[in-house]
Amino acid sequence: MIFSSYYHTITVLYICFVWQIAMIILFGIFIRYDEESDAHWIEHRKHKNISSDIENDFYFRYPSFQDVHVMIFVGFGFLMTFLKRYSFGGVGFNFLIAAFGLQWALLMQGWFHSLDYTDGKIKIGIENLINADFCVAGCLIAYGAILGKVSPVQLMVLTLFGITLFAVEEFIILNLIHARDAGGSMVIHTFGAYYGLSISAMLYRPNLDQSSALHGSVYHSDVFAMIGTLYLWMFWPSFNSAITDHGDAQHRAAINTYLALAATVLTTMAISSLFQKHGKLDMVHIQNSTLAGGVAVGTAAEFMLMPYGSLIVGFCCGIISTLGYIYLTPFMEKYLKIQDTCGIHNLHGMPGVIGGIVGAITAAAASEAVYGQEGLINTFDFVGDFKDMVPSKQGGHQAAGICVAVCFGIGGGVIVGGILRLPIWGDPADDSCFDDEPYWELPEDEESIPPIVQYNNHMRNKDV
Repeated sequence: MIFSSYYHTITVLYICFVWQIAMIILFGIFIRYDEESDAHWIEHRKHKNISSDIENDFYFRYPSFQDVHVMIFVGFGFLMTFLKRYSFGGVGFNFLIAAFGLQWALLMQGWFHSLDYTDGKIKIGIENLINADFCVAGCLIAYGAILGKVSPVQLMVLTLFGITLFAVEEFIILNLIHARDAGGSMVIHTFGAYYGLSISAMLYRPNLDQSSALHGSVYHSDVFAMIGTLYLWMFWPSFNSAITDHGDAQHRAAINTYLALAATVLTTMAISSLFQKHGKLDMVHIQNSTLAGGVAVGTAAEFMLMPYGSLIVGFCCGIISTLGYIYLTPFMEKYLKIQDTCGIHNLHGMPGVIGGIVGAITAAAASEAVYGQEGLINTFDFVGDFKDMVPSKQGGHQAAGICVAVCFGIGGGVIVGGILRLPIWGDPADDSCFDDEPYWELPEDEESIPPIVQYNNHMRNKDV
């Protein structure tokens, strides 16, 4: 490594300290409570003839916020603990970059979406907190591609630029293009996946096989990772419905996600067993591919996808994601020089693109007969500058959103990956990847352990 562990730790502490001071200053200048979280709420109630505090958005959004918050810190965190010697890094660095990034996300998204031009302040409420978690999710997805191969300082740089890029592409897709993407198939998953994959390609390590003994799991690490999977699976309906319109749209988004996830589990189990020797299941597929339906139904979650449509989406994604782990991940590493530690292309990349396509088709096929006139206007927000929009044109705008997300992900990843290649970040050596020891104080009985027989390398299917 370029820096010793001591100096690297000092660098991390210095960056965290300076960053937090900067956030305090910027929040002091720009951030204020919105009208529903300000002490003047009582006056706002009277002015708007609101009869009860129950009408405050907090009571509608906070349950979803809690679910999304658990997904970010527990779901994503524990999902990354599958590596036999990188559990501290998986869950700990997830904790670090999420807390690091959500503050910057409130500012970046606030400047684009919540800026009050009368006083130049960003007004935040419960929905802003949900959107900040969504923003951080894109960076955590990218983290999965380079898990175990970078330093905490590199992760902070990835998060700083990732959130900035996210805020810009989100504004372009949702506001300028006017695409609908409640569950973030395009804005969150597609962008995050291709951002991470591009960075991984830029940081390609031809000698990573020196750490191959640690590039795998053991029995208990896979059990911990399964905890993350279950939290993500259970709360994904909240993720896809958290910021949809109150009423039928939110109700519909939860139902569609619920059904897509259920279909994905059964399909993943079947395909995993079919392609494994002796019909046994692969825990890699169960941890990851079972979630692909939630990703793919995100864009169309609030549309009239219909329950059977949700099952079809989940069914298809279970097949595509599982086969991606079996065949595509090894292909990408061998021929495209993309070392995707967590297989984010199979869980977020391909399902995210599929979700965007499903959203475009569903929007283009929308009609008054299915939605009703008012329902069509409300679902697709055909008001203001877009009051003359028709469903067929909306479908084209949805497709354009996919292109923007992919371009920002790949382009931003190449640029940020180039920055992270500079020899100043204290990244681990090729023979020290996937190991907590360079960055964590480990318990004494774990400091030096005998080599562990490789159980599962999470990358190759040797039985096929």
